[in-house]
Amino acid sequence: MPDTVQKITPFLWFDTQAEEAAKFYTSLFKGSRIVGTTYYSAEAAKASGRPEGSVMTVEFELSGQRFTALNGGPIFKFTEALSLVVHCDTQEEIDHFWRGLTAGGGEEVECGWLKDKFGLSWQVVPRILMELLLDKDPGTSSRVMTALLTMKKIDIEPLRRAAEGRA
Repeated sequence: MPDTVQKITPFLWFDTQAEEAAKFYTSLFKGSRIVGTTYYSAEAAKASGRPEGSVMTVEFELSGQRFTALNGGPIFKFTEALSLVVHCDTQEEIDHFWRGLTAGGGEEVECGWLKDKFGLSWQVVPRILMELLLDKDPGTSSRVMTALLTMKKIDIEPLRRAAEGRA
C-alpha cells in the first residue's frame, strides 16, 4: 500500500523502458526514489502479450510527485500534447535539468521545451518567467516574449535584461 495518497498520478506508457526511465528520472531530481515495481503474472502476460515475469509497472517519486511507468509495448508513443514542467529557481538548476534530460539522445526544442531520450516532452523554465510575462507593463512582457522566442534552453539573464529594456 502506498505511503502517501495522491489524488492524480501521471501514468507514463513506455514500450519496454519503464524501469530504465524511472531510474534515469530519479537520478536527476533530488529527493526522488523508486517506490515499487510490479511484474507481469502469467495471466497479465497472456492478456497483454508482454513476457511473463518482466517489469509491468514502476512507481516512482520525483521531488514528492508520484508517477507510474508502464511497460505496455510499442502501441502508444509520447507526443508534445503532454509535457512535464520543471520549475527552476536558478540558472544552475536550469542547466542541470537541461543537460540531464537531453542526455543520451534527448532533443532540444525551443522556449525551454525538450524531449528526453524516451520521447517524453519536458519544459525546463525559471519561476521568474511567468512573473515577467505577467508584468503589468505590456512592453515588458512583449520584450521578454521576444527574447524567449530566440532560445532553446532558457537563459534567465537575457530575460531580465529584456524586461528592463536592456536587451
